[in-house]
Amino acid sequence: MDENRHSSQTSGSSFQTDLSGQIERITYASEETGYTVAKLKVYGRSDLVTVVGNIMEPSPGEILKLQGAWTHHPRYGEQFRVDRYQTAVPATAVGIRKYLGSGLIKGIGPKMATRIVKLFGKDTLDIIEQDIGRLAEVEGIGAGRIKMIETAWQDQKDIRDVMMFLQSHGVSSGYAVKIFKTYGRDSIEVVRENPYRMSVDIFGIGFVTADRIAQNLGLDPNSPQRAEAGIVYVLHQVADEGHVYFPYEPLVDRCREILKVDPEIIRKAMAAACLQEKIVIEDLNESLDDFQENHKAVYLAKYHWCETRTADRLKRIMSVPKPVSGIDTERATQWVQKKLSILLAEKQAEAVKCAVENKVMVITGGPGTGKTTIIRAVMGLFLEQHLNILLAAPTGRAAKRMSEATGQEAKTIHRLLEYSFQKGGFQKNDQEPLTCDVLIVDEASMVDCVLMYHLLKAVPVTASVILVGDVHQLPSVGAGNVLNDIIASGTVPVAELNEIFRQAQNSRIIVNAHKINSGVVPWDEPGEGDTDYYFIRQDDPEKVVDIILRLTRDRIPNHFGLDAVDDIQVLSPMHRGVAGAGNLNEKLQKALNPGVGGVARAGRTFRLHDKVMQIKNNYDKEVFNGDIGRVRKIRIEEQEVVISFDGREVPYDLNELDEVVLAYAVSVHKSQGSEYPAVVIPVLTQHYILLQRNLIYTAVTRARKLVVLVGSRKAMAMAVHNNKTQKRFTRLSNRLKILDP
Repeated sequence: MDENRHSSQTSGSSFQTDLSGQIERITYASEETGYTVAKLKVYGRSDLVTVVGNIMEPSPGEILKLQGAWTHHPRYGEQFRVDRYQTAVPATAVGIRKYLGSGLIKGIGPKMATRIVKLFGKDTLDIIEQDIGRLAEVEGIGAGRIKMIETAWQDQKDIRDVMMFLQSHGVSSGYAVKIFKTYGRDSIEVVRENPYRMSVDIFGIGFVTADRIAQNLGLDPNSPQRAEAGIVYVLHQVADEGHVYFPYEPLVDRCREILKVDPEIIRKAMAAACLQEKIVIEDLNESLDDFQENHKAVYLAKYHWCETRTADRLKRIMSVPKPVSGIDTERATQWVQKKLSILLAEKQAEAVKCAVENKVMVITGGPGTGKTTIIRAVMGLFLEQHLNILLAAPTGRAAKRMSEATGQEAKTIHRLLEYSFQKGGFQKNDQEPLTCDVLIVDEASMVDCVLMYHLLKAVPVTASVILVGDVHQLPSVGAGNVLNDIIASGTVPVAELNEIFRQAQNSRIIVNAHKINSGVVPWDEPGEGDTDYYFIRQDDPEKVVDIILRLTRDRIPNHFGLDAVDDIQVLSPMHRGVAGAGNLNEKLQKALNPGVGGVARAGRTFRLHDKVMQIKNNYDKEVFNGDIGRVRKIRIEEQEVVISFDGREVPYDLNELDEVVLAYAVSVHKSQGSEYPAVVIPVLTQHYILLQRNLIYTAVTRARKLVVLVGSRKAMAMAVHNNKTQKRFTRLSNRLKILDP
């Protein structure tokens, strides 16, 4: 009996001991927490050992030196609980083969690793280090691949010290690579000096991880540096929740919950961060009579700048006369109806006149109310005046729909502003403005505070701006509530459309969407004949999942002739839970793309033909948060996955796959700006936190041909009757109301 097993039996889970071995396989790994269950081949033991604990991005083949304790799980038996760990380079031929084939060295996959080690055995790593040209002796390795391997090996050499340092402080090899790419050879120095920089600079490393590293490095928990980093972290959190700023006292409370320090430390850190211009603190008291202590708004500096400049720019555009004036709007409206062979309803005609007469306006309304008809009419009038018109939308899919509806090219806002990662941002701005007389932006409810600032900054002050959107949908994923705030300010004319036109009245989707928006629960259930809107009653979450699988795989494709992957989108109110997007993706992947193999990263397995979604803006790849694609190639030897987005193939290194998730099911928020032939929506009381009218309305209006809701009547009623949407802390509306001196 070996020493480790003896320790387990004599001392139980409280006895700390060491364990070394090589990862054979990953049973489970959580991307969010790093919690891992792995099988370890331990030196001196014939059986595999189960290890559990926080091991971020583990790879088969890695050698681990673990510290922890033996425990006994009532269901899974003996396990080793990991408290700390380090990685090391393997010494045996088998270990080297698994190490090289694990994805750590670009250019060497499992098959190539087997060939190399078969030829060189235990000397493999020494040969790569000292005489890499000998790799040409291996079948299939040419000069190009040797160069690739040499570069990757040198990178590994350079970061080995960084990895060992970080591993000793609880950081995985995957994050070590990211840290090295960000800070280079200064990584150790940067992390020692200010580990909290990583939470801002590096995607995937949040404040909690950086704080753990800081504590391991012995940083004082009461240090001003930690408090400032915590404040910035919380402000980023609230921005992710949609807030442009956060009230002072609630912000202090949230920081206390996370930092566990005296509030006075937080207040001093706020003052210091303000002096360093990391944040902006704005007094909200408007008079001495109503003065309240600490009645303040706290902004990250970027959001304060974007909000104030958005208001300034809108007011500036509105103050400059139109390029063409004196148009007889009555005659013009009659002319355009004849020209386009359309008949405008009263509110539509008023909207067209408003667009002709004003520099900035908003057109808002639900599906089937004729927003596109107004855009076409306005474009017809402006083109007759020989004005240059630009069309834009926040997402590629929305821009494509706008192009199809108008017959004129529409671009995403990022493309319109010529974003370049290499050149440092948007190339169109106030110094290099857009060339246009009129800018029309569709799906404007999706445009957040930061993007609206960059857009308006690039609009010539002489140009007219028309914002088109459905104000009753969910607000932007990013911080702000821009379209709502502009409307609420009362400073911009608004055309609100609420009449459903005759051709749209045949669609139960459109009719029921308007019912939902007005607080009426629509019930269209199976057995009522063919329709485009169904509600299937089922209260049991597990059975809801089973129904969704059958609908997506069999019933909808067979009955409506739609493709199960490309044409059907499952939209869930939440990510977690039995009927959340996370679990649904696992089930749908098995049902719709059940192949074997693929590539596993951080608990996810990506297979050829999988439907995936980008979850962060990657300006270098020109792929943005919410873009949906399909996995087209998996190149194990090159450590690369190729994903097609609207026909454009984009390569990803394996360590970049944390930017991508499965997308058979996505959250309703992530579906904004997109349309799908069919959507399937679970509606259950376990989603009660997010059951709101605008969420269900947004989900239903994503469908063109078919909506199927599956869930409980109670949950549906809760959602439709709940019109108390979460307040977003913004001040754009207030700023627009203030008259410039």
